[in-house]
Amino acid sequence: MSIQQQGLPEQLQLWGRQLGFSQIGVAPVDLSHAEPGLLAWLAAGHHGSMDYMQRHGLMRARPDELVPGTLSVITARMNYLPSGAENDFITRELARLQQPGEAVISVYARGRDYHKVMRQRLQQLAHKLQDAVGPVGHRVFTDSAPVLEAELAVKSGLGWRGKHTLVLQREAGSFFFLGEIFVDMAITPGEPVSDHCGSCSACISACPTQAIVAPYQLDARRCISYLTIEHDGPIPVELRPLIGNRIYGCDDCQLVCPWNKFAQRSALPDFDERHGLGSAQLVHLMQWDEATFLRMTEGSAIRRIGHARWLRNVAIAIGNALRSEVALPLSAQQALRQALQARATHDSLVVSESVAWALAGHPPITSGH
Repeated sequence: MSIQQQGLPEQLQLWGRQLGFSQIGVAPVDLSHAEPGLLAWLAAGHHGSMDYMQRHGLMRARPDELVPGTLSVITARMNYLPSGAENDFITRELARLQQPGEAVISVYARGRDYHKVMRQRLQQLAHKLQDAVGPVGHRVFTDSAPVLEAELAVKSGLGWRGKHTLVLQREAGSFFFLGEIFVDMAITPGEPVSDHCGSCSACISACPTQAIVAPYQLDARRCISYLTIEHDGPIPVELRPLIGNRIYGCDDCQLVCPWNKFAQRSALPDFDERHGLGSAQLVHLMQWDEATFLRMTEGSAIRRIGHARWLRNVAIAIGNALRSEVALPLSAQQALRQALQARATHDSLVVSESVAWALAGHPPITSGH
């Protein structure tokens, strides 16, 4: 089988749909326009403790240096809203943020680990390409290397960059994953689409920690997703109250974005919610020992943070629940304090310190109460 070069982007789109992708694009390798912004972001320290970003430097903006011989980048996006997400899911998600006893986990992390799903299917797409045109040198990425994924997606026409720095698409909002295949063949690139954010700044206003320091600029050191996932030390005390009941990631900037009224459900069952993670209670999650944590997060992106970081996050959320203006029933308060006290002497100093902070101002419960 052979395919004319001019028809290859369309064929990639067709194969992509068959594999569960929502859209396929092709980007050129020249990202020099993004280099000044990347250098300024790094110089400002906005990458926080993600030292690998500093180490890789401009390689992130130079696909042909990261993988020598790369001539084109095939880009892909995959919707991840669970198939059972209700039409009013945004309203429901926002409402859960106001229920201090509930544990809020980013929507994308409630199902199977997207790294595994995307990587496997991107590899299958590369094989389809090879079957059609012959040997093609390639390398697959999905949030797994120093790749400017959003810039490549924009250059390929998958969407535009929102003010929250995520990619937006008119028919799908932003609830999707991105992935790439670097190939050593030239393929006609897609056409970038125009920006449709206009004067809207809902995402900037909604960020709980004001991590979006300016349109299109994110200070990861203040971002709840970074703090609860990437950051492995104590969470800065001044930011803890702002985290609320978010224990893994944060979707606020996406939930308030007007374009997400067009968000699409995933074509795959992989991202359907597991183990009730969309309605979990903090008190129950604090009771998970390490074996339970590993069992309940098997095949999930959550497992990568480890049990200690998980307990740190849940402890802070419980501390916020106990301080909340939304009064919890006395029995619920007692159950939360007891769950904290059970972790007060945890081997991890990050956990024990977070527990001590959460309990501060709340007297311990004695057997006589």
